Amino acid sequence: MTRAEKRISGLYAIMDTSYVDLEEIEATARVIMEAGADIIQLRAKGAASGDLLEGARRLRRLSRRYGAIFIVNDRVDVALLVDADGVHLGQEDIPVEEARKLLGRDGLIGLSTHDPDEVSRAGRLAEKGIIDYISFGPVFHTRTKKDARPAAGIQGLVEARRNATVPITAIGGITAENVPSVLEAGADAVAMISEVLLAKDIRSKIKELLYIIESRNRGG
Repeated sequence: MTRAEKRISGLYAIMDTSYVDLEEIEATARVIMEAGADIIQLRAKGAASGDLLEGARRLRRLSRRYGAIFIVNDRVDVALLVDADGVHLGQEDIPVEEARKLLGRDGLIGLSTHDPDEVSRAGRLAEKGIIDYISFGPVFHTRTKKDARPAAGIQGLVEARRNATVPITAIGGITAENVPSVLEAGADAVAMISEVLLAKDIRSKIKELLYIIESRNRGG
């Protein structure tokens, strides 16, 4: 799959080890991909490097089987070792310019943004071919990140869309109930962690979310 074919849109499921142990991550990810999710990210803050690498290898094998895009959070080295489709970086991680040198022309690079200045800078990076998409948020209050910035709200997302020149993945407090308003505000994709991983029936939750997204895209 070429870089141009790795489009970030729709449901962006994040496998966060704050909610699911690395030992269980493969089984959970299989359910998510079997249900139809085709973008999955591994986010394992604080995990031992060896454990993270093994978890990433398992998810990479699964993503190939189901034809899903696989992104590694933060760790460019792990993304390279498992031949992931790309990496997602925060503002304080390895500079995206350096990540692009390491990943080459075909690796996807996403960058977290939180305010208009970061969105504008991301646009300049995209013009140079360095990044492919941004995440923006938190849109709503989130229980995943204890040090999260104040919620930007729907209006903040509208403003980000107005200024962004790359696909936007909305993140932070996204639920089945607010997905329509988030997409209406201009998000290309919706990133979810607790909404998926804490669901009583993950398979049914994924199918519900995909139905909502596809209905909105059809104008339903």
